[in-house]
Amino acid sequence: MRSRMDELLPLAEQNDGLVTAAQARALGIADSVLARLTQRGKLERVARGVYRIPYFPADPLSQYREAVLWARASHGPEEVALSHETALAVYGISDVNPARVHLTVPKHARLRRQKPKWIAIHRDDLPPSDVTTHEGLPVTTVAKSVMDVLATTGRLGLARQAIKDARKEGYITSAEVQRLTRQLSQHARSTQKAQAAV
Repeated sequence: MRSRMDELLPLAEQNDGLVTAAQARALGIADSVLARLTQRGKLERVARGVYRIPYFPADPLSQYREAVLWARASHGPEEVALSHETALAVYGISDVNPARVHLTVPKHARLRRQKPKWIAIHRDDLPPSDVTTHEGLPVTTVAKSVMDVLATTGRLGLARQAIKDARKEGYITSAEVQRLTRQLSQHARSTQKAQAAV
């Protein structure tokens, strides 16, 4: 006879050992069963509505999957994307190593659960053209990610390195490199003017 854990395993395999309460309910597994499995150490509650099977091997992208599942859990928005420095890390462009997972959600999205300290939320209504899937994760495009990092941190050197690495990896075309380089130059000029005016 199949156990409840046997039913959860195929879901967990798709998400690096993570399952949501909503996914479990869709399989006919009640929240009380999840609570019991957690008490017995078969599941680990990582955030409200998100559970991990402890013996699953950790993947370098697990924390990113966990952040996306956290945002979507309990009727959260589906249109979420890893963004800013986190997106650059997912692509493996630049040597950025963000302390928190950056996630962009729609401006009016309701996130009812308490936000884990390791997640940084940005609000923006992203058009589909600004979001792609990389390594099975929803992530902002290279161009959007670079401009977001520049807008929030002002780190011109990081943005340039990300563009160079993205071109080398084949994520962007030479035309996109030229367009982004022009945008960086415009940003640098407007920053210099603003500083000169102070």
